[in-house]
Amino acid sequence: MICPVFNEEKFIEACIMSIIEQDYPQDAMEIIFVDGRSTDHTTDIIRRYMQDYPFMKLIDNPERIVPYALNRGLQEAKGEVIMRLDGHCTYPTNYISELVKYLYQLNADNVGGVWNTQPAKDTPVCQAIALASSHPFGVGGSMHKIGVSKIIETDTVPFGCYKREVFEKTGPFDTDLVRNQDDEFNGRLLNLGGKIYLIPQVIINYTARDTLCKMRQMYYQYGLYKPLVNKKLGAPATVRQFFPLLFLLGLLVGGICSIFSPFILQLYTTILLIYLFVGVVVGSMGAIRTHQPLLVLLMPYVFFNIHMSYGLGYLVGIFSVIRNKSVQVSNNR
Repeated sequence: MICPVFNEEKFIEACIMSIIEQDYPQDAMEIIFVDGRSTDHTTDIIRRYMQDYPFMKLIDNPERIVPYALNRGLQEAKGEVIMRLDGHCTYPTNYISELVKYLYQLNADNVGGVWNTQPAKDTPVCQAIALASSHPFGVGGSMHKIGVSKIIETDTVPFGCYKREVFEKTGPFDTDLVRNQDDEFNGRLLNLGGKIYLIPQVIINYTARDTLCKMRQMYYQYGLYKPLVNKKLGAPATVRQFFPLLFLLGLLVGGICSIFSPFILQLYTTILLIYLFVGVVVGSMGAIRTHQPLLVLLMPYVFFNIHMSYGLGYLVGIFSVIRNKSVQVSNNR
C-alpha cells in the first residue's frame, strides 16, 4: 500500500487506525507513507506508530507532488498487489481483503470502492461542500462519488488496487500531472485492454475540504489538468468533463448575446432560474436531513463554485495545451 501524505496531522491518525484494524493479516501487509516534506506533525505521528507496527514505512518525496510519491512507493513496494491509499480517508475493516478478493475473482487489473463523502466540520458550509461533492448535479456521473448498487466495469476508481504486473505494461504514473494522475493512468490501462471495476460494498470515508477556497482550488486544478490528460490519452475519457466548461462559456456568451436579443435574454434567465431551483431543491433536502436550514441558500452557491472553478481551470488548461505550456501547480495531495 502506498499513501502519499502532506500536512495531514488532522486526519492521518484516523487513517492509520483504520489500516491497523484491517482483517487482512498484518504480516502480509506493507504500508509505505511517502511524505512531501510536511511542515506539521504528520511525520511525527507516523513515526510513533512505526515503532509498534513494523509493516509501516516512511520515505521522503522531495518533489512534493503525488505522482512522484506514487512512483517512489512503487519502487519501494515488494508485494504482488499495489494499493493506493489517501491520508484524508478512513477505510472499512474489510477494505484490503475485499479489494484483493475481487481483483482476482473478477480477473481485473484495478478495483476500487466508493466514497462516502463526509463534512470536515459540522458547519453549514462544510455540510454544503460535502453534499455538493457527492451529488450528481455537482459532480455528474462520477460513479464512485455518487454511488452504485452493483459491481460495474468503469473508467476509473478512487485510489485503486492493482496487480503489480499492470505497471510492467503501463509504466509509472505521469509526473506531469499534479492532479488527475489516476485518470490518466487508468486511461492508459484501458487503452491496453485492462479492466477496472467499482465495488460498491467497499465504502471509503472521505473527508471533503473544509473551506470554499480549498474546494475551489481543488476543482480548478481538476479542470486545469484534464485537457493535458486528454492530450496524453489521445481522446477524452468521458463526456461529463465538458459540462462545466460549456456552462461557463454559456454564461459568458449568453450574457453578452442577451444584451442584443430579448429571446436569448429570456432563455438565459430561464436557464439560470432552473439552475437556482435545482440548487435550492437539493439544499432543501439536505437541510431536512442534516437540520442545517442554511443549506437551502448555500447549495446553489456551492454548486456554482464547483462548476465555475472546474470550467475555468479547463479553459486555462486548453490554452496551456495549445501553447504547449506547463501547468505546474504546487500541490501535495
